[in-house]
Amino acid sequence: MKYSQDIPDLSIIIPIYNEEENIAELSGRLADVLEKLGTFEIIFVDDGSKDESWKIIRDIHEKDSRIKGLGFSRNFGHHTAITAGLDYANGNAVILMDGDLQDIPEEIPRLWKKFNEGYDLVYGIRKEKKDSMFKNISSHIFWWLINSLSGIDIPRNQTLLRIFDRKILNVLKDMRERARFIHGMIAWTGFRTTLQEVEHAPRKHGVSKYNVVKLFRLAFNAITSFSTLPLRLATYFGILSAGIGFFIGLFFIYKKIFLGIPVLGYASIIVAILFMGGIQLLILGVIGEYLGRVYQEVQARPIYIVREELF
Repeated sequence: MKYSQDIPDLSIIIPIYNEEENIAELSGRLADVLEKLGTFEIIFVDDGSKDESWKIIRDIHEKDSRIKGLGFSRNFGHHTAITAGLDYANGNAVILMDGDLQDIPEEIPRLWKKFNEGYDLVYGIRKEKKDSMFKNISSHIFWWLINSLSGIDIPRNQTLLRIFDRKILNVLKDMRERARFIHGMIAWTGFRTTLQEVEHAPRKHGVSKYNVVKLFRLAFNAITSFSTLPLRLATYFGILSAGIGFFIGLFFIYKKIFLGIPVLGYASIIVAILFMGGIQLLILGVIGEYLGRVYQEVQARPIYIVREELF
């Protein structure tokens, strides 16, 4: 593959949210690794951090112009921050990684070597996750839900750490939906893909930004962004509940007419009402989620707002 010589070989995109203790070490280790691979730019995207993250990025940029930065006006979300980095990336190839040092910079040469074998996308797959048991379990459930319901095949145990070709970058730049799930968007593009095992480090400083609620929200966002299966499931639930109600009704009619047994008590009626009401609310909620996505797209607001650029 031949590329223009006036752009860097690699663009490294790193979303940042309250990572002041990690940025300096991460940028230093990255520079040491990348200088052996070719020309590069590192783009830190500050997703509205409340600590000194942006100040540290600015200080590093003043010393090394290859370290660049985008500062959001507020917190727009992890995947939106990645989107901004993609929009500003100039490299022939792009590397994504998190800013918490769990994605190890020294693993990049292994991805780069595999990428140069002719693949368009190389996923970093964790050999062993260095997270808490609770995080591991919730992550396992998350990926099971995504692969079962989203309609796309996304490798499990993947890190954000990955490298892909500029043609994938160009496709991602054209995908402007507001509900962003970068892992799914990258997998959706197709192209020639492979996996590369990488080490996964324990978090040295700070805490994880994903709790159970955020993981559930991200999973639901991913499923509704890539599949209409929840709408079909709502239809199936409606058919199932209607069928159950119909046969229960026939059973009560049979008892009354042929056996002379009266239908006593209100418990069965209350249970039936609550069951049907719950199914109806579930179906309305799923439909409402999809309508909300349409509403957001029609508004056509910017996906993110950049407060300051360091380029």
